[in-house]
Amino acid sequence: MHFFDLRRTMCLLGTWLCACAYLPAQQVDTTTYQLSGVEVVEKARPVTTREGAPLQLLDRTGIERLGLQDLSEAVCRFSGVTVKDYGGIGGLKTVSVRSLGAQHTAVSYDGVTITNAQSGQVDISRFSLDNVEAVSLSIGQTDQIFQTARMYASAGALNIQTETPRLEDTRPYRLQGQVKAGSFGLVNPSVRYEQRLSKPYALSFHTDWLRADGEYPFTFTNGNIVTEEKRKNSDIKSFRTELNLFADWQQQGTLRVKGYWFDSKRGLPGSVILYNDYHKERLQNRNGFVQAVYENRFNEYLSFKGQGKFDYSWTRYQDFHSQYIDGEQRDVYTQREYYVSGALLYSSIQYVSFSVAEDFFVNTLDATTPKCSFPTRYTSLTALAVQYKSSRLTATASLLGTFITEELEIGEAAADRKRLSPAFSLSYRILSSQNLRVRASYKDIFRTPTFNDLYYDRIGNKELESEKAQQYNLGLTWSGAVSPIRLEYISITADGFYNRVTDKIVALPTMFIWKMMNMGKVNIKGVDVNLSTRFTLPHELFLQLDGSYSWQEATDATDKDSKIYGHQIPYTPLHSGNVSVAFENPWINISWLLTAVGERYALQQNIEANRIDSYVEQQLSFNRSFRWKGCTIWFHAEIVNLGDVTYDVIRYYPMPGRSYRGGIKITY
Repeated sequence: MHFFDLRRTMCLLGTWLCACAYLPAQQVDTTTYQLSGVEVVEKARPVTTREGAPLQLLDRTGIERLGLQDLSEAVCRFSGVTVKDYGGIGGLKTVSVRSLGAQHTAVSYDGVTITNAQSGQVDISRFSLDNVEAVSLSIGQTDQIFQTARMYASAGALNIQTETPRLEDTRPYRLQGQVKAGSFGLVNPSVRYEQRLSKPYALSFHTDWLRADGEYPFTFTNGNIVTEEKRKNSDIKSFRTELNLFADWQQQGTLRVKGYWFDSKRGLPGSVILYNDYHKERLQNRNGFVQAVYENRFNEYLSFKGQGKFDYSWTRYQDFHSQYIDGEQRDVYTQREYYVSGALLYSSIQYVSFSVAEDFFVNTLDATTPKCSFPTRYTSLTALAVQYKSSRLTATASLLGTFITEELEIGEAAADRKRLSPAFSLSYRILSSQNLRVRASYKDIFRTPTFNDLYYDRIGNKELESEKAQQYNLGLTWSGAVSPIRLEYISITADGFYNRVTDKIVALPTMFIWKMMNMGKVNIKGVDVNLSTRFTLPHELFLQLDGSYSWQEATDATDKDSKIYGHQIPYTPLHSGNVSVAFENPWINISWLLTAVGERYALQQNIEANRIDSYVEQQLSFNRSFRWKGCTIWFHAEIVNLGDVTYDVIRYYPMPGRSYRGGIKITY
């Protein structure tokens, strides 16, 4: 798509979002409730328009309404997010928030953080969307102060909440089976089973298997030469299983224990470059963890939350080529993490709450690569927070203390790291009769250099400083209803932000080799706009409209004499956005999704040779559910990339063209 067409699309999108802001309405804050736990209890979900810092949420109803089948598809619906996708169903996928980089984004799974001390990036493609109850993205520091210290330690957090048992009094079990299939050899069966063991205990089990050959066609353009090619070495086979134990002891608290295992084998198709069709690299991942979360409210003033986790990650990389001894290079990396956390919440004063959280964890890395240092990292995090919350004002302040020390089996370790990181946010309802709020937030945070940054053979630099980021956000939020035009609900958020990154860790050439250095400075400013509406129509018809738009100017500010000074940083579009329309009716539900991404640059210098074209991708989904003999049956079908658009998310990694998928889910 030409840039003019994309610009016109983005202008129309922005006009639509802004025009809706002038609709009159009058409504107080509303709260949505969900059923969860062993027994049927109420659990309030966060109201995104009331938060002091940006918060976006997509629940199970929205996931099924839009026909989303992959976690990365759900995350792409959030504004301010960049998902790096290396193509195909087996491609690695990482999340960056507001151009800060994937290392600044925390990923939590049922409240416990997932980490990767080696690279600092979490591949979200290894998590299934089938058993997810809700996905949320917070930017800066959320209003939730009763959480682990680790959740204070990132610029943004992607929270994945899996389903809890929903068991009826007349039936102590629930069984769900699903089969999905689609283009490029996709087959994905899954099973979920829930069982009440006794009044305080319940069990859930989920497993799924996935395979795809990934050999999708694509168009390769080199100057005036256009050829039709097929992606090679893009296959994947994966197996995932989870076992959860839930306990609700009433006054003695609640407990959730999770066991997780993931095993995948995939090809690495590599970049598509003229005259180079070599694709023989392989990657195998094994990841398992056991985690437990205990929570107890001792009285009306004091609550406690404790967590523990052991995480094991094994990765094997293979490359087959005649240049290697015996024709093969094989590298194996093994990571382990031991993690404990405790948090207290005290709420004795009216409107005021205090919390303290302490986390301690140990990370290790073993590798078969030459000159591996076998590092071990010990991290202590302490978070103090205070919050004032009334019907009109919410103000939150926190302070995070970090202490990190490391040791190596071979060589000299990096120096200890100590730092204090403050954060502040507020949300104020301007008028008592209108749910119109102004919000502001600030956060000073940093990310520790990864094991690769510090100790990777010849490239690592143990003298690296931590990469620092300052986040500022100012926004308006509004939600309400407009009865005369059957507008059941409307929610609008608009935020302007400014981020400044210093001591950015980048790879720079020295006399003979590349080396990791603290040489980068980046200024990031932008606007995020989100809109969600729902219309009630006659004859049990409903229309859901959602949209988001992001403008991000993320420029290099390192050296005024440099040829890249003031240039947009790689893989950050100036404009991006998405729109979804869902039509619900008694016959078959239909949803349409559009994603628009502006031009980006693959390298730091913004010249034509480094430019990646803009694109607009569409998806059309159909779904229908009905009851039959005590079962709920749900059918779905999707056409992905409806316009068969040729585009790259990562340069030289072409994405699939038009494809099809569908499935059936039966719940008993």
